[in-house]
Amino acid sequence: MPTNEALPPLQSLVVFESAARHLSFTRAARELGTTQPAISQQIRGLEANLNSLLFVRIYRGVELTEAGNKLLLATQKSLQSLTSVCDDIRQQPKNNRITVATDFAFATYGLMPKLSEFRNLYQNEFPDMDIRLQTSQAPEVENKGEADIVILFGADHYQSQDSYQLLSEKVYPVCSKALVEGKQIDSLADLLNLPLLKLNALNGKPWLNWDDVAHEYGLTLNGVNAQLESDNFTLLVQAALAGQGVSLAWSPLVDDLVQAGILVAFPQFSHSSNNGYHLIFTRPEGRTPLMQVFAQWLSDNLQSDQLN
Repeated sequence: MPTNEALPPLQSLVVFESAARHLSFTRAARELGTTQPAISQQIRGLEANLNSLLFVRIYRGVELTEAGNKLLLATQKSLQSLTSVCDDIRQQPKNNRITVATDFAFATYGLMPKLSEFRNLYQNEFPDMDIRLQTSQAPEVENKGEADIVILFGADHYQSQDSYQLLSEKVYPVCSKALVEGKQIDSLADLLNLPLLKLNALNGKPWLNWDDVAHEYGLTLNGVNAQLESDNFTLLVQAALAGQGVSLAWSPLVDDLVQAGILVAFPQFSHSSNNGYHLIFTRPEGRTPLMQVFAQWLSDNLQSDQLN
């Protein structure tokens, strides 16, 4: 392995390559943004380091000596190799990294359980892939930060952007087994008599709520107050798991909990809307193959999961 003492300074080699290519110290100075005396000083230092003459000064220029020609070939080959490697390194984060911004609920239930499957499927195609999550209560495209992709809930006007609709909105009631143990649940009215957990709208987000579901089935809440209200769906799921009440669940975000028997679901009282989750590319001109594959895979995966 070469040591620092065995190699001359890299800057002097860059200067030498430019001067040797142009056969002119003046042109090398112009290319490198410096002065002709500075180029001459670098060359003298390099010649002293190598204890060999590299240039012969002639009228209006210079010529390479035999040692200079030998060094030029090696220097150009090495610099080209370094340039290629550096370009590959610069491109790697762009090609193999995705930063995704979304809300807490979608990150917790829509992405985290699935990311290992995606990595396993596409690791060979995209080695060293790096998927990063940015979570907030209400992500917006306008405040995307460094995110390449924003996944958010909203109406179908997001379809006018460079986006995928991942899911249409579909909700159904869920609760813990303990809450309904020994109770006869034959109708939505039976569920509405139990403690209710309510998701509050955030920044005008038009989530389906208990009033919407009750109205769909010809009922009203008749002023019944929720046992617990929150603007965080993840907290409501935890409250439902703890037996504190019945929550509306967004399919397929909690379908795994239902299929595992951790939550009891009542899909017969489901309700749908035209809203849903959308995946939006924040910089369409910078969309990479990995981003495209990720978006298509997530869309296919979620839609196949959503309960009918």
